[in-house]
Amino acid sequence: MSQSPAAPLAPAVPLPTVPLLQLGTWVVFYGLLAMIVIFFVSADQGAISIPAGNAVHEWVHDARHLLGYPCH
Repeated sequence: MSQSPAAPLAPAVPLPTVPLLQLGTWVVFYGLLAMIVIFFVSADQGAISIPAGNAVHEWVHDARHLLGYPCH
């Protein structure tokens, strides 16, 4: 058997570095955004509801059921 020539190695791709402070800022931003979304989806329009009335509950009614929140 004859040996085939070795395949050329692919050039190394440098990995980008992200400063920790910049990453932390985005983590905090998206964490707060997620908490606000979860609050409005899970809000039962009760004692801790920010807007008055039943509008938010009706807007996210199907999302509540999809995520398993009881509502009626």
